Amino acid sequence: MYMITGQPFTGKMQEKLQLFLASCQLTYDPAIDFSVILMEDDAPVATASLCGNTVRCVAVAPSHQGEDLTARVLTPLLDHAARRGQKHVMLYTKPQNRLLFSPLGFHPVIRTSDCLLMENKRNGLSDFLASLPAPHEPTQPVGCIVAHCNPFTIGHRYLIETAAAECSAVHVFILSEDKGLFTPDERLSMVQRGCSDLKNVLIHPTGPYMVSSATFPTYFIKDKHRSGAIHCELDVRLFGEKIAPTLHITRRYVGTEPACPVTAQYNQTLRQLLPAYGIEVIEVPRKTAHDLPISASQVRKLLKENRYDALNELLPSETLHLISAIKGDISCRIHSECSEA
Repeated sequence: MYMITGQPFTGKMQEKLQLFLASCQLTYDPAIDFSVILMEDDAPVATASLCGNTVRCVAVAPSHQGEDLTARVLTPLLDHAARRGQKHVMLYTKPQNRLLFSPLGFHPVIRTSDCLLMENKRNGLSDFLASLPAPHEPTQPVGCIVAHCNPFTIGHRYLIETAAAECSAVHVFILSEDKGLFTPDERLSMVQRGCSDLKNVLIHPTGPYMVSSATFPTYFIKDKHRSGAIHCELDVRLFGEKIAPTLHITRRYVGTEPACPVTAQYNQTLRQLLPAYGIEVIEVPRKTAHDLPISASQVRKLLKENRYDALNELLPSETLHLISAIKGDISCRIHSECSEA
């Protein structure tokens, strides 16, 4: 047997990997950026891949199971992740695979009937939550908002203001994934500056623990039509079971969602599951401009059309200032997005 790596594989080697995964009832994830394959007689017998800091597409040929081949492909994969600075690695898999990955240094974070999230830090989630600023003696209710803020709009500010007026403290989590027109640091800075006057509002990055549907892997899910629902349940149960109790959160605030079916489904899952954890879900009607709901997607559309003059009614001054400071860079990012499309 011999090992080969690809960043990622292309051409015939990618075809071999796709066929091998299919033989193991898995689908190839086109988002992967690095793969390890253990070969025998020019055919794959084991493989593992990375997408950012997430392990994906781990498989061993049925004829070679029980030979410790998972460890053989995961070791160089994790070494590669560490070399590029990703020492904290996440893994999504089927719940029945827990005993396969536990001896390899992965620890369970949360599980549902369809999915298990693991990480290679024993106390990763608890350490992350302990690092977040929190009120010393919070009184109820304590609210929470999770948002992308790509970019931070007057609508986001209105939602946070509403929660802040009704709660003793509000935890606002901004997605840490590096996807979208604005970087995670830019989005976090927009919200921090735009809410600096709200003294009971605490702004946090999500880290890897509140995962966007854009980065949730589906390679191990047979019924792809259910992948959205499976992701929603995993994310909501992680929040309800682990995050909310630690931060004493009793309310989750969301804006109404008239346009995006993915967000509407997520809000529905929140309403269905969180009351069982003692968490009230409060939907706040979206703030409007010219009788239309304010949305970040609307702002991005205006930016792509170079209609900067139309942004004043949609964005706080802090967001407008940042956009003005990086206007040239935004144009380059938009051009890059269009070229990739």
